[in-house]
Amino acid sequence: MADENEFFRPIRDFYQRSVVSCTADDDLVDIVARMRERSISCVVVVSDGRPSAILTDRDLRNKVVATGRPPSTLRVADVMSAPLHTIAEDDVLYEALYRMSRHNIHRLVVVDAAGALAGIITVTDILRVQAHSPHQLVLDIEKADSLDALRELHGRIQKLIVHLAGTGIAIREMVRLIANLNDQVLIRLIELLRAERYPDLTPDFAFVVMGSEGRGEQTLSTDQDNAIIYADSLSAAEVARLEAFSQELIDALISIGVPPCPGGIMAKNPQWRRSLAAWRQELTRWLSTPTPENVMTGSMFMDLRPIYGRTDLVEALRDHAFHYMSQEQGFLVRMAQNMTRFAPPLGWFGRIKVEKSGPHRGEVDLKKAGIFAITDGIKALAIEAARLEGSTHDRMEALVECGVMRPDQFADLRAAFDFLVIMRLQGQVAALRANATPSNYVALDRLNAMEQGELRLALEGVEKFQSFIQHHFKLQLLRN
Repeated sequence: MADENEFFRPIRDFYQRSVVSCTADDDLVDIVARMRERSISCVVVVSDGRPSAILTDRDLRNKVVATGRPPSTLRVADVMSAPLHTIAEDDVLYEALYRMSRHNIHRLVVVDAAGALAGIITVTDILRVQAHSPHQLVLDIEKADSLDALRELHGRIQKLIVHLAGTGIAIREMVRLIANLNDQVLIRLIELLRAERYPDLTPDFAFVVMGSEGRGEQTLSTDQDNAIIYADSLSAAEVARLEAFSQELIDALISIGVPPCPGGIMAKNPQWRRSLAAWRQELTRWLSTPTPENVMTGSMFMDLRPIYGRTDLVEALRDHAFHYMSQEQGFLVRMAQNMTRFAPPLGWFGRIKVEKSGPHRGEVDLKKAGIFAITDGIKALAIEAARLEGSTHDRMEALVECGVMRPDQFADLRAAFDFLVIMRLQGQVAALRANATPSNYVALDRLNAMEQGELRLALEGVEKFQSFIQHHFKLQLLRN
């Protein structure tokens, strides 16, 4: 799998360092002459040493005539494209692929650690790495024209992850890859349904994902957690049409191999498909009445991430939650308290406790043992600090930046979290290879002595983090 690993190498190993630059005030005809002399298709526009825009041959074809002015009177600023899409030298190659696909562009400007122009990377550079790759999967997803095609692609994603699981790729990059590919499948499915069955569907809605999918932390055992938020201005007919669309969409997702949520947290169900005003009301009910059920539901909902549609609806709902919890912390405190109830399975002298009976006898539930406590504890801190964007890794880094966590705390907790997620993914891959159903469990006797030692250290790290949460939120003052 060395070829697949290429996509997790840094951009610095692939980008073109020879790049022509200019300023926005340069005469357009002079820059076009330079492009022709060097047989290049783009020039990077710089301002104060930093890239700010780009001039491409497409800009010349589409914009010069559109200005209605003689080319000799034009400056670069009159036809250049901005804002500019950039990527850092240390970002991985797959991240470049994902951004190109997401923004429908063919090149990215590469910047160094100081934000200065370093070079450029194009889709052609990526294609040279390997034809059969995550990049090829993205291209095939974009071209998929049926449910059958998406079903086959979903299976290919699973096979790719199985192949990559033992290659030493950082778990953060692995789960990001899974999330990105699954996002692409979902977006393509929505596009197909709208084109073929719902061309009249209102654009005034957002399809969102939540839980681990919302955080971009999926592994092979992730089921659906999604919802729809729609504008308050929709007519009854538009709402009815959106309802029909949501039911077909979720059924189609299930048909291509994405498991349904056992708890029914899917946009096809009315309680997970509401107007913005109705969602505000429901969210307020959860936050103002922090029963155990409302805490679990509300916590999962706070991971919401837009996949398709109007992102402003999602931001409005998140802002509502932040505003409420900045004035009333009862929900947040109960959420923190809930994560401390999931005690790591450690007995006397650090002995790891396993299930004593049942189908998982001799196994450890890694989600309950520590993954949940870390993700929800970090989430509670991130909500309090209004730094909820991104994955658990992203939130940890943000909490260090704003002084909530010390760098050494972050390093220890990240190591514990990564190990637990790696163990879970490896267990899921092993289950698939044995034609079994992937789960959150790992058999203790299948871990060698070193892995058992690392697991013990990870669980001890979870215990320390729970103590930190108890102190931070003053949980000792709560009455149960």
